[in-house]
Amino acid sequence: MAAVDVTTGRDIPADVQDFLDGAGVLVIDGEERAASGGATFDTVDPASEEVLASIPQATEDDVDAAVQAAKRAHLDGRWRTLPAAKKARILFKVGDAIQKQAESIAWVDMLDHGKPHKHAMGEMIAAANCFRYFAGWVDKVYGDTIPVRDGRFVYSTREPVGVCGQIIPWNFPFLMAAWKIAPALAFGNTVVLKPAEQTPLSALWLIRILKECGVPDGVANLVQGVGEVTGAALVAHPDVDKIAFTGSTEVGKMIMRSAADNLHKVTLELGGKSPNLIFPDAGDISRVAKKAAFACFYNAGEVCTAGTRLVVDRSIHDEVVEQVAKAADATKVGPGWADDTAMGPLVSDEQLQRVKGYIDIASGEGAELVAGGGQPEEYEKGFFLRPTVFDGVVTEMRIAQEEVFGPVLAIQSFDDEDEAIALANDVSFGLAAAVWTRDVGRAHRVAGAIKAGTVWVNTYGELDNPVSFGGFKQSGIGRELGPHAVEAYTQVKSVWVATS
Repeated sequence: MAAVDVTTGRDIPADVQDFLDGAGVLVIDGEERAASGGATFDTVDPASEEVLASIPQATEDDVDAAVQAAKRAHLDGRWRTLPAAKKARILFKVGDAIQKQAESIAWVDMLDHGKPHKHAMGEMIAAANCFRYFAGWVDKVYGDTIPVRDGRFVYSTREPVGVCGQIIPWNFPFLMAAWKIAPALAFGNTVVLKPAEQTPLSALWLIRILKECGVPDGVANLVQGVGEVTGAALVAHPDVDKIAFTGSTEVGKMIMRSAADNLHKVTLELGGKSPNLIFPDAGDISRVAKKAAFACFYNAGEVCTAGTRLVVDRSIHDEVVEQVAKAADATKVGPGWADDTAMGPLVSDEQLQRVKGYIDIASGEGAELVAGGGQPEEYEKGFFLRPTVFDGVVTEMRIAQEEVFGPVLAIQSFDDEDEAIALANDVSFGLAAAVWTRDVGRAHRVAGAIKAGTVWVNTYGELDNPVSFGGFKQSGIGRELGPHAVEAYTQVKSVWVATS
């Protein structure tokens, strides 16, 4: 097969190229600057393997400067004490600016992560709506009056937590930044954001939008760098009041241990191994199989809620396997700028090798490879991998228990509803799940029995800003989005007044 030039169609818009040329900065107290130690690291386009930009490696001193800037901004009230209507107007303006610039920002995330441009565009609109949603919350944070004994009037208020250290993953770079920053600002906090070192670019675009829309200097700060240095310094800093982290369970545990030294308030959105249960009465098997393939292979499988365990009734097992394998083979793998691309490359060579390692492990443990399993032959460059399907998976296999974070689907079979629920719950994770059935009673029974923070019925992967999101078990602590974000970014004060 003749090699395909992966760069064909990679016509970077002028404003995006200008951004890339100036992307090597931290943002501390409104000032864009290099790291104090002068060190940098490269961020790479995973489709072409070309360097996009050199990014400053923030030192502990840089992190301290960012935290101190956020602390000053919180204490002097330059954001916290703004009238609610003004804060809301600014956040609505941020949402509008994101939507207006969505095409360009989507190019940045496409180049930095590898995702198809059309998928990145959807994330930009979701990010814009996230800021709009939380703009609506600014003037709706209420306390309570509490009846107690005579002669005492007691009320409560909700106040900002303070300085929020926010660490985001590389799978949805801009959207995850919005999920963190929008509620933090809506409830009057200041932030220090650290994006993933694999995808550091679009966070800078967002920080610049915040400044342009009227967020005061020092309220939103950006520190770039590797987790072991920059992230660790942020988590350990004594003047950080709250840590919000999205990423792997392993790193989340490390963050929780470190945060304990200062008793930081912590929210963690961690890994998953989500079961996708298909019952015999699910309906059109071809349609359901396509949905199941999309649930696993979307964003190259680099999704914490990905439906990586397909749990199928034995009576329809063979048909489902055939249809899912067909859908996997039909998924067009390619660079994000190609119109026909359905799945881009993995984010890095390190991640590619990790996922390929799991494919080897699954084969070695006896799982049956029915689709994919290797890299597309047509590309000489890029971290591409074909969507992969394994059948004959049993609970004891690592592919059934561990988060691969790549386009690898494990198929398990069940004989009855109880066994399906047992298989669904027989992992350490509990982030998401799905149930496919036309039996309304079964839908509610199984959804209620599955230990997961989100359960979809006859659909997969849907999220919206009013719906709180988070996991059970080792999939995290706390909730993002929705009304529960108030709890994550505010703290309650009780006031006792003697009236006699």
